[in-house]
Amino acid sequence: MSTRIDNLVDLYFDEIPYSEQVSAARRNIKSALSSEYDNLECEGDKFDELVARYGKLSDMAALAGYGEDDIKKWRESGDAKSRKELGKELKRQRWKIYFIALFGVCILYELFWFVYNIVLLSAAAAVVFVAMAAFTVGECFLIRSFVRGEKRCENYKYDGKSYMYLRELADRYSKRRLNGIALAATCVTVFITALVLFFVFDNSKAAEVTESIITNMVFIGLPAVFCTKNRLCYDLVHRRLGSPYKDKYKKHVIAVSVFSSGYWALALMIMLLVKDELYYPGNMLIIAVVIFALCLFIYDAVWRKKIVYKNFVLNGRRVAIVTVAAFLVSGGFVLRRDTWYTQTYINSIPAVAHRNNAVSYDEETGVYTITAAEDDFRILHLTDIHLGGSLYSYRKDIKALRAVYAEIEYTKPDLVIVTGDLCFPLGIMSLSFNNSAPVNQFAAFMRNIGVPWAFTYGNHDTEGLSFNEAELNELYKSLSYKTSRNLLYPYVQPAITGRNNQLIELRNADGSFNTALFLIDSNAYTGAGINDYDYIHDDQVDWYAGEVGRLEERENRTVPSMAFFHIPLQEYRTAYELYLKGSDEVKYYFGENGEKMMDKICCSDYPSKLFDTIVELKSTQAVFCGHDHYNNMSLEYKGVRLTYGMSIDYLAMPGIEDDTAQRGGELITIRSDGSWTLEQIPLAKITG
Repeated sequence: MSTRIDNLVDLYFDEIPYSEQVSAARRNIKSALSSEYDNLECEGDKFDELVARYGKLSDMAALAGYGEDDIKKWRESGDAKSRKELGKELKRQRWKIYFIALFGVCILYELFWFVYNIVLLSAAAAVVFVAMAAFTVGECFLIRSFVRGEKRCENYKYDGKSYMYLRELADRYSKRRLNGIALAATCVTVFITALVLFFVFDNSKAAEVTESIITNMVFIGLPAVFCTKNRLCYDLVHRRLGSPYKDKYKKHVIAVSVFSSGYWALALMIMLLVKDELYYPGNMLIIAVVIFALCLFIYDAVWRKKIVYKNFVLNGRRVAIVTVAAFLVSGGFVLRRDTWYTQTYINSIPAVAHRNNAVSYDEETGVYTITAAEDDFRILHLTDIHLGGSLYSYRKDIKALRAVYAEIEYTKPDLVIVTGDLCFPLGIMSLSFNNSAPVNQFAAFMRNIGVPWAFTYGNHDTEGLSFNEAELNELYKSLSYKTSRNLLYPYVQPAITGRNNQLIELRNADGSFNTALFLIDSNAYTGAGINDYDYIHDDQVDWYAGEVGRLEERENRTVPSMAFFHIPLQEYRTAYELYLKGSDEVKYYFGENGEKMMDKICCSDYPSKLFDTIVELKSTQAVFCGHDHYNNMSLEYKGVRLTYGMSIDYLAMPGIEDDTAQRGGELITIRSDGSWTLEQIPLAKITG
């Protein structure tokens, strides 16, 4: 019934300019009508009887003790502020509030720095003190200006549109202040919890914790700015609008503050008590945040409506912006998340029986040496495995890993070499921007199999948003031979272009040198445009030539070698064009080039001098690459075998999951005299 009386009174006051005097009269009339309603004794509807007796403003006013002269004063609107004037006035004051809130937090931040530097007896304390004094002077100036502006607004009148605008703002800042308190409590607790977990679980030193506090003060500073701003904006509006919910609102502020503080204190206490049983403490923190958000939503829906004019106001633009922002943020988080959906399969695979060849590593040069246990040495060449590492790509990732396992189990190689694009962290096809998950998954997969492996980077391997080139390099080092005993990733690399350039020496059982295996980074993109592929640079070629020269000087003969990289050289295109013309300059061995989506040979537009150097040195007899998923032809050009690897990819190209002819690997068998054979191993041949 109170709502019906409120609506009745508001109806008669709609055309009356708003002022504090009118607001007090409105409240008194509502109170008088409510009392009269309670005292009425009639046979019909009591509200209808109330309207019949007090259906005019003059009758209502008289019931509350007001006369005609009072009503006349209420109706005077000559000095009432319009919506436009009010908007300009509040805008000026809000700008002052923003600066007051920002300066106030800056003072607190400088105070923290001052105390910190005093404790350390640092000379920087004087500088911080001067900065703090300057911020304080600015804060005092802003507060003085704000107070003056507020004093001028006393006893103002507002027309109907201005009054409704004030009510709208009153609701807005009432809600923001309450939710801001809850958000601030959450941010501060998450900040403190993160520091505690950092200190407890990482065994961090006090200095490291202090540095972390200083670095991440924004998690306390921003909530403090918003809380201060919301409080001042709330006061700004309610000085002009006599809110009927003022006393109730104070109780809600206290209740939200106490609940938020108590909830997070309890959550932090529980996390500390059970910290020894938590493998991922952050998960419990996320659960606590979700439960708190649910509690806040229930409060907003059930109790907050008692202290605002309109509890929920649908703002289509705001809803759209928040929805899009939430989608982008949550989507980005999901796409960057390190996921292990393939782990169950990886854990289930048995080791593949293989020969136990001796592996050694030179700490100074970064060169691995493999000494063959028997007269032949088998290398399985794989390329373009394209693991997405997400829930969306899980099914295709399993297919790729099964294909790799089938190739390894069938050929039982002594070494597996992957020529790039182990990862495919592109959101469109894999719904993932994470390039660390596929690396960890494949490393675990190969560690369970037990066969030594090495790789070159492809153009997609460092495209993810989770790990950059330097971080990925450190990740591979952490997974390399000293840890896994089967990943031959160098801890020391030559200071040349590329993410990884390495040499692996193959020796016979008697210790004599057999073959050099060069793994060269063909790099990714030049940055000049989309799919503008990079090439093997001159300093990389010089390194290759230098290593060949060093080996030949040491062995006193021309040493046989092979080279592996991802993006094909331009000579792959030249040889293929000559093959199509039927030229006798090339010799065909096997395979076909079935690439259709782009150029048949997707090499760089920039020439590399590697091939000419290979021909000149007469060491490297064969080169292997990937990149073009449907190409698997092997041609000999100028005495050098140019071979495309059969791809594994189930993910990166539309429809490739259902294609089978291009999928597989190559088995390179090197004999003790350095001679070798090459055989294509199509997956269809193995699986039927």
